[in-house]
Amino acid sequence: GVYPDVISSLQLERMMSAAGPTVGEIVRPSDGTHPKNIVFIGCVGSRDEVTGNGYCAKVCCMYMAKHAIMLKEHDAEVHSYILYPNVRGPGGKIFEEFLERAEAIGTTYLRVQIDKVSRRDGKLLVSGQDLLKDKSFDISADLVVLAMGLWPREGISKLAQTLNISYDAKNYLLQAHPKLRPVETFTDGVFLAGCAIAPTDIPESVAQGGAAAENVLKLFSQDVIDAEPMTAIVDAARCSGCQLCIQVCPFKAIEAETLRDGRTIASINETLCKGCGICVTACRPGAIKLRGFSDQQLLAEVMAL
Repeated sequence: GVYPDVISSLQLERMMSAAGPTVGEIVRPSDGTHPKNIVFIGCVGSRDEVTGNGYCAKVCCMYMAKHAIMLKEHDAEVHSYILYPNVRGPGGKIFEEFLERAEAIGTTYLRVQIDKVSRRDGKLLVSGQDLLKDKSFDISADLVVLAMGLWPREGISKLAQTLNISYDAKNYLLQAHPKLRPVETFTDGVFLAGCAIAPTDIPESVAQGGAAAENVLKLFSQDVIDAEPMTAIVDAARCSGCQLCIQVCPFKAIEAETLRDGRTIASINETLCKGCGICVTACRPGAIKLRGFSDQQLLAEVMAL
């Protein structure tokens, strides 16, 4: 960066670790001295439509409070400022108690809009607008810590396409159902956990990882795996071989098959088919039907009303 004394929260975490580069000592990268005034800037890279990440990263407010408490325990002379646009956090009551603990040791919380970080007289100067008092402010800091948000790494969309699983506009992977199947995807044998789904804290990631592992064990413990009964079927006599169904199938369950008479028709792999019905609606000659949802069955249901 431009200023060596502006670091990320991950760099601070490594610095505070006994196995880190400074053996647990908190020092300014520029001169190696111990900082006394430390400013945390929240929501860096998140909740910002300019960067395209308008969502909350969920964990930043919690770990800023954690770092402020740990810094005070490490050095009683340290004073921490936490500058935020909004305070949010997982855990409800637990987060509120953690927040109160940070405030009780003297941490200053300010709801602000940051204008700039500059350098003056060997220190950093954080300037901006106090949104609650409606006035400008300047805070002199020995160390500035950027509370970085969470976002998917580059290339995750290519991985999703390779595994044939869905992902959203932010490149987070999509669950089969957020409540009923929270760690499953529509592709059998592929499970999700943690920040692959959305910004997630450690306890939630561990719980989801355990659920994913349990699903894997269920697969390995069965001699026979039940297939989806509602699969698509092809009427070979009506299929024109246009292969439009192959293009629209999200599960890659349809392949082209050449018959003895030389005609090319669609062939359904019932192991991969999930019975979504997309190919049924795409089939122009009406050669593809869904088991359990034939025209005769649907008409019979209507007539029975």
